[in-house]
Amino acid sequence: MSSPDAPLSSKGGALRPIPMLIFGSRWLQLPLYVGLIIAQGVYVVLFLKELWHLFAHAFDFSEQQIMLAVLGLIDVVMISNLLVMVIVGGYETFVSRLNLRGHPDEPEWLSHVNASVLKIKLAMAIIGISSIHLLRTFIEAGALSSGKSNYTETGVMWQTIIHTVFILSAIGIAVVDKLSNAAIEEAKQAGH
Repeated sequence: MSSPDAPLSSKGGALRPIPMLIFGSRWLQLPLYVGLIIAQGVYVVLFLKELWHLFAHAFDFSEQQIMLAVLGLIDVVMISNLLVMVIVGGYETFVSRLNLRGHPDEPEWLSHVNASVLKIKLAMAIIGISSIHLLRTFIEAGALSSGKSNYTETGVMWQTIIHTVFILSAIGIAVVDKLSNAAIEEAKQAGH
């Protein structure tokens, strides 16, 4: 019976260079994750700038302007959450284990993350972000008839259609994942 590291070593135990090169290539993703961490830092700066803008105009903004500003802050937070999921989940899944077991701050979802779970979580995060954008659009769309809106009826319609496509895509990913997991489970049971 071959050992778990059989693809990386030959029968005599010597390391095979091509499999080691292919396996080691996963570390090329490290600069990508570091870049996403830097992007998250930019989002922190944007959040603070928007928060300061809201605070500075707290007494002269209308309720609608305050609501739009708060939705903008929520949008930044949700994108930041998406970045954390991609950075932590992607690194753990595709590069190397983080070895956080037992750490009090270990994310609950990290213990069962894999490429499939990560796809579903990302799809749900994108739907959440799209929902915030759509809500902002609907709030501002009230001014469509006055001509003071940044949106057109066609723009609102397309944004709604795109949001619906995001939802349908997430449902499709979840269904495929469920079918795939069921097939794997059946294969395991048939093997016993």
